[in-house]
Amino acid sequence: MEKPTSERPWHFDIGYVLFALIAILLLQQFWSIYRDAEVVPYSEFESLLRDNNIADVEVGEHVVRATLKKPLPDGRKELLAVRVDPNIAEELEAAKVKYSGVVENTWVSTLLSWVVPVALFFFVWSLLTRRMGQGLGSIMSVGQSKAKVFVEKDIKIGFADVAGVDEPKEELQEIVAFLKDPTTHGRLGARIPKGILLVGPPGTGKTLLARAVAGEAGVPFFSINGSEFVEMFVGVGAARVRDLFTQARANAPCIIFIDELDALGRARGISGLSGGHDEKEQTLNQLLSELDGFDPTIGVVLLAATNRPEVLDPALLRAGRFDRQVSVDRPDKIGRVGILQVHLKKIKLATDVDPAAIAALTPGFTGADLANLVNEAAVLATRRRAQSVSLEDFTAAIERVIAGPEKRNRLLNPRERRIVAFHEMGHAIVAMALPDTDSIKKVSIIPRGIGALGYTMQMPTEDRYLMTRTELLNRMTVLLGGRAAEMVIFAEATTGAADDLQRATEMARAMVTRYGMEPEIGQASLVSERPRYLDLSELGQRQSEASDETNAKIDNAIRNLIEQAFNRACDILRSCARVHQESAQRLLDKETFVDDDLAAIRAAVIECRDHGATTTSGAGTETA
Repeated sequence: MEKPTSERPWHFDIGYVLFALIAILLLQQFWSIYRDAEVVPYSEFESLLRDNNIADVEVGEHVVRATLKKPLPDGRKELLAVRVDPNIAEELEAAKVKYSGVVENTWVSTLLSWVVPVALFFFVWSLLTRRMGQGLGSIMSVGQSKAKVFVEKDIKIGFADVAGVDEPKEELQEIVAFLKDPTTHGRLGARIPKGILLVGPPGTGKTLLARAVAGEAGVPFFSINGSEFVEMFVGVGAARVRDLFTQARANAPCIIFIDELDALGRARGISGLSGGHDEKEQTLNQLLSELDGFDPTIGVVLLAATNRPEVLDPALLRAGRFDRQVSVDRPDKIGRVGILQVHLKKIKLATDVDPAAIAALTPGFTGADLANLVNEAAVLATRRRAQSVSLEDFTAAIERVIAGPEKRNRLLNPRERRIVAFHEMGHAIVAMALPDTDSIKKVSIIPRGIGALGYTMQMPTEDRYLMTRTELLNRMTVLLGGRAAEMVIFAEATTGAADDLQRATEMARAMVTRYGMEPEIGQASLVSERPRYLDLSELGQRQSEASDETNAKIDNAIRNLIEQAFNRACDILRSCARVHQESAQRLLDKETFVDDDLAAIRAAVIECRDHGATTTSGAGTETA
């Protein structure tokens, strides 16, 4: 077998040329000066001249070359002598002194006088040529795909490393089976889907699933972000799409993964520019063309991921292009347990830590959130120099993720601390008094994050997907419990309830304009913008499509709902004034209430809620 050669290909180097030129000039200089003649003292030349033994003489600026009539005893016929000034020669001759001339070494200066400019010119020329070559190379390669190619040995992720998304894994396992054995799985005429779109909120594991598919199938994996197709040059995006699919066909079977597809496949015409002249639209048109000419039998699978499918072009989502859409939603409790089990293997865990207990405290967390939570817990345990990570570290990490880090150096004056204590206990007492509300896990007046002077942590006991009008009203009442406590105890509002008011108002607006829960408005949806897919924060403000008269009714309905929730919170706090006063005073001393402290307060709140009492609060005497 022929051994591979390790010789480097020849390439032009200006240094070699300069070295050769200098060497040639040096040799030429020596050859022109010395040739085959022997250098003799100038006095010997004068002696031979007096003896009439010189046939002819070549007189130069510094040397004299003489041809002899008769050879010398050693056979020399030519002599070379360095010239000496005639005046000095006469004086030396009169003094009978042997003398000779010395050639001044001026060839170096002569050489440098014209070689250095030439060398500088060649250096600048080579530098500019190299820069221009790089520039031309980058311009010529601007249409090449920037996809990162991972070969089989580079992908060490499989379906065993992906947890909490069992249904999407089952659907993608069919793709792996087709890639591994297309003949068996296509025996009934079934074909592999041209494109699979992974849809879900950020952090749910869409990219991880795509890499797991490539790892399980053992095929090359082309990964690229949707924004990498488009640059400032017109036509670059389309050229990169063509180059990507050309590379994929050459490496089939393989997987192409386009992350953030919405950056590339946004619906045409919504950018405000004319249809065919937008660079993004040209890139999308090329992608659609490639998908139309896509032969699934060659074993190339196109995977894409997005968290905004509502903005994608309908032509991209039709059957024959992206044949299958796989929903990758936030994991439920069982899924969170599976995800935690994967990440908990990487840390030193205490023996009494139950992943199910952590999963119960983290509803709504995505896979990325849980990975970050495990890391935060390990960091907190390391900070306190523990031997292992305990459940308390996970609880503290959850608080840090949700509410932000503690700001113990943010000192409040006594009056502000008192207002914050009553405000937070107002939330807690209202939540304890209302049925079907999330349980209170912790109350603290330690400042956290950027602007939170205290917080009340509520955790749902189970995953919820539907909510009734009564449950939404209860949530609004709990949100307004802090403002109600300020008005009942201090008879004056503060700025501390700004976030509570915003969330309550958004919830009331959604009840009126989106969910059709207000009888005065009717069973109608009055918002113009569609909600973002799988976005749990669906309560944002959206422009109404109603008339001015209906908008006035909407505003009144929202105001009535908020006032109803606020008055209800005030009534609860007046009926539980004694509990409110005592718990707020204890919170000022202790700063934080946990399960044991909250259990006693909860029992007292339920008692006063069920039986009613005449109590005295900071605002006066009220009858429940």
